[in-house]
Amino acid sequence: MLLGGLALWWWRRADSFERFALPRIRTEFRRLFVYAYDWRSVMRLSELTKDKRGREYRPKLGRVRAEGWRDLVRVKMIKGQAPEQWELHASGLAHSFNAESCRVRVVKPGRLELDFIHSNPLAYSIPALDLAEDPAVVDLRRVVIGRTETGKPLQLQVLGTHVLTVGVSGAGKGSLVWSVAWALAPAIKAGRVKLYGIDPKGGMELGQAPEVFERVVYDNGSHAVTLLEWLAQEVKRRAESYRGRRRMWTSESGDPFILLVVDELADVIAYQTDKNLRDRATRAVQAITSQGRAPGVCVLGLLQDPRKEIIAFRHLFSTRIAMRLDEPAQVDMVLGDGVRKRGAAAHEIPESTPGVAWVKEDGKREPVRARVFHVTDDHLAQLVAYLTGRVALPASADVVDFPAGDTGRGGAA
Repeated sequence: MLLGGLALWWWRRADSFERFALPRIRTEFRRLFVYAYDWRSVMRLSELTKDKRGREYRPKLGRVRAEGWRDLVRVKMIKGQAPEQWELHASGLAHSFNAESCRVRVVKPGRLELDFIHSNPLAYSIPALDLAEDPAVVDLRRVVIGRTETGKPLQLQVLGTHVLTVGVSGAGKGSLVWSVAWALAPAIKAGRVKLYGIDPKGGMELGQAPEVFERVVYDNGSHAVTLLEWLAQEVKRRAESYRGRRRMWTSESGDPFILLVVDELADVIAYQTDKNLRDRATRAVQAITSQGRAPGVCVLGLLQDPRKEIIAFRHLFSTRIAMRLDEPAQVDMVLGDGVRKRGAAAHEIPESTPGVAWVKEDGKREPVRARVFHVTDDHLAQLVAYLTGRVALPASADVVDFPAGDTGRGGAA
């Protein structure tokens, strides 16, 4: 009778059947024949049960929700267990239930949610959204730069934070930079936001569209240090002018929001051979990252090597992004201790999926897996035309001094 009714529903209204009935059928099937069927054996073999005085205590299987590409399984732990025990067995649990991976999340004291991943919803690149026209739509606390694995927009906060992005060559750091610039374009055009850039690799990345920047430097020498020190002074000037008037930058302050993009931060503060320039750059970056949040200055720093001796003040970056990394230990270096055990396997991101990343914000226990937009050369040409009304120009090889005041967008130093 029930099967007949479901079959009739599917035949008459396939769209509503797939929307309402199919997910519940899939969930119930997996709960009974995947998890409940082997639950006792898997718990025993994973050493997640306890025997006391001849009585076996076993974690209780709770609600299951199947979403096609993953299953969310609630578990009630037995007394005396800790989430860390489950994190240690996450890989074994994934293999036991035929999943690619398993992430462990704490729902509330005594209860966990096991996230069994069966396929990759971020396997294909995500094209950039259409350029917005109204600068009012740009929210500096929620800059949309991609999509999470759950299908929601990836929102990056730039106001009141600094962002550190780490990934090997080819991981997609360039796409992240241009996704941010693309999302901020209406505010840049209106003068509410200004971008400054340092690209020590001679402009290989930021030189693709220098018109987006108010100033951009193509080395890690004196011009880069001068820019950093100017921004550090700007931070102090704003802090003094805001004192007693406002606690946080707003557009009503009369100052534009400033985003500093450093394509390879290590080249500026660690690999510079001139000790005097290196020390000056480090002091300036530390001043900006420690004092720049409230006055409306954000640093977007990109790195390949996350070791502490490369950047000792990583804690000043409250938003950290791990793209494809070389080693498992690097995940915790970037995102924080214990994050890799909870499923943030940035070292396992395939080379075929540039732009995939794990995003961790201070104050939030769980990182988010997402993929930034794929911004092509055609997109960059469109972005330059949108901002300037002319076609993009190649990076200039000319070197000019960085002035005390503004002289217009796109200058190279």
